[in-house]
Formats: sequence, structure tokens, C-alpha cells
Amino acid sequence: MKTIQDIATQLNLTKDRNSFIESLVHDPRKGVQKLLNSWEMKLAKQQMIIQQHQSKIEFDNSFKQTAQDLIAGIDEAGRGPLAGPVVTAAVIFEDIHTDLIGINDSKQISRSKRNEFAQQIKKHAKSYSIHVQPPLRIDEINIYEATKESMVESVKLLSIQPDVLLIDAMKLPLDISQHSIIKGDSKSLCIAAASILAKTTRDELMDEWHQQYPNYLFSKNAGYGTAEHLEALQRFGYTPIHRKSFEPIKSM
Repeated sequence: MKTIQDIATQLNLTKDRNSFIESLVHDPRKGVQKLLNSWEMKLAKQQMIIQQHQSKIEFDNSFKQTAQDLIAGIDEAGRGPLAGPVVTAAVIFEDIHTDLIGINDSKQISRSKRNEFAQQIKKHAKSYSIHVQPPLRIDEINIYEATKESMVESVKLLSIQPDVLLIDAMKLPLDISQHSIIKGDSKSLCIAAASILAKTTRDELMDEWHQQYPNYLFSKNAGYGTAEHLEALQRFGYTPIHRKSFEPIKSM
């Protein structure tokens, strides 16, 4: 009879149901049943992730007029913060690699996982682009228009022209067939990928700004109006990367 440790080791290497798994069902040891239950839960979670991945692919494909159509997903990061840029990204996939399984709304993924996926997206995308809209432009034309302008630029920066745009809750002044998708980053693979590129890029920029303005903890709050950030504004005033059209900076 195999030891519980041996069974644990083999379970870690087992990806699908087989005769070994079936043999464990009848093992009377509580430790074995606990391991089997954990394995079953892990398998169910992985199957759900694969199903969600396939659903996102099918969602994107549903907007194609022909099989050759290229779909670009567009999303942003940083509309709400008091400081820093808004960043937008556009992503086109053609062949969907298995490395992309698990891509989701960037807010639903840990920072380390986002960084891993960002590398895979850049590796496997047919084309991608990232545009950084500075705080000064946000103050000049307002955050909504600045985000829209940045999204347009991200589309223009793509190395190939897409046939269809899928945009997270936005309509763009471009002569390309497009669809505004509410909560698109949870429904569409290419929008979710764009959200990850936008978020990881913005986080990296805010980490850099943290080095210059450590009092505001930008690497922790990404420029959002946390209690610590608001306290720092009261103590030290605002910086050149704060949005002067946003309260409380506007009143200061």
C-alpha cells in the first residue's frame, strides 16, 4: 500500500481522472480522502477556468463577419486615481495559445499573475499597443475625453489594421466596425488582455513615480485616493503628476 506522502506526490503530477484516482475513492484512510478532495476541487477549478477561457474566445469570434476578421480589444487603467496617467492598450489575437488560459479582468488577478500574463500576451498577440495619457492632458480635456483620445491612439499604434473593435464601455470616433461592451474585460479575451497590459504598464509607471515622491505611497495606492494618500496631500501638497481637475487637488 502506498504511503500518504507517495499518494500526495502522485496526485500533484496527475492532471486528469484515471485508474489511480478511482483507486483512491475506496481508500479508507482519512488523509487519503482529504488529499483526493483537494485534488477534485483543484480539477474543478481548472476546468472552470478552461470553460471561461473558451467562452471568451467564442464571445470575441461572435463579432467576426468572416473567419479572417481581426478583432482588437481595447481597455484602460487609471480613470479614477488622483495622480498619474490613464493608460490604454489594444490587443489583437489570431491564434490563441494555451499560455493565455486564465486571462481575465486585470482587477480579478494578482499583480504577479498579471505580470506573467502580460509577457505571454506580448509574446502571442498578433499585434498590441500601449498609450500613456499624461495628467496634463486629463486636466485639459477631462478624464472621459482623455481616455477616449488615448484609446484612439492605441488603435492607431497597432501594427496592423483590425476589422472590428471591442471596447470596454466606450465608443470611439474611428471608421472601424466597433462594439461597446459593458464589463467587457470579463467577457472578452482580447479586452481582458488589453486591461492587463494597461494595468501592468500603469503600475510600473506609478512605481517609478513612487521613487521620486515616496511620501504619497504611489507604489501601494497607484495614485488612488486612499486615506494615506489624502493625508499626504494635506501634509505635503500636490505634485506635478497629480490631476489638478480632480478634488481635493482642484480646491487646493
